[in-house]
Amino acid sequence: MEDTAIFAGGCFWCMVKPFDTMPGIKKVISGYTGGHVPNPTYEQVASHTTGHTEAVKITFDPEVISYKQLVEIYWHQTDPTDAMGQFQDRGDNYRPVIFVEDEAQRQIAEASKQALAASGQFDDPIVTQIEDAKPFYPAEEEHQEFYKKNPLRYQMEEMGGREAFIKQNWQK
Repeated sequence: MEDTAIFAGGCFWCMVKPFDTMPGIKKVISGYTGGHVPNPTYEQVASHTTGHTEAVKITFDPEVISYKQLVEIYWHQTDPTDAMGQFQDRGDNYRPVIFVEDEAQRQIAEASKQALAASGQFDDPIVTQIEDAKPFYPAEEEHQEFYKKNPLRYQMEEMGGREAFIKQNWQK
């Protein structure tokens, strides 16, 4: 049995490893979604003209890891108070979005977002959007499994604000 989840939270390079290393995860693909141009390239998405967001599509076994658990992992990888990018990555193609595939996913994501807002964890409002899933286009091969192929560059990207934010806000 398998299901899918799509999350956008800044550069997709940094969004793969936290999911890829969890039990029950079958595959994590970096790609683009939410735009109006079919089969966009990295350069097109980076030009801010296609409407796409960098995202990851996760194939998982819901008998091993639930969608609710994936949403919790997602929150811990992002700054849910920053609507126009994540950390050093700025622009609409880096905006935080949970793309839901059905009403059950929407209910889980909305409840989780409300619980996070009510928790007092952040002083600013939770601005992460919850939107219906749109066509997902896998990114070019060089962007897949980036953390495995380019560990030093991945570490540099990770150190660009994301890791410090996560330690400060989530590992209390």
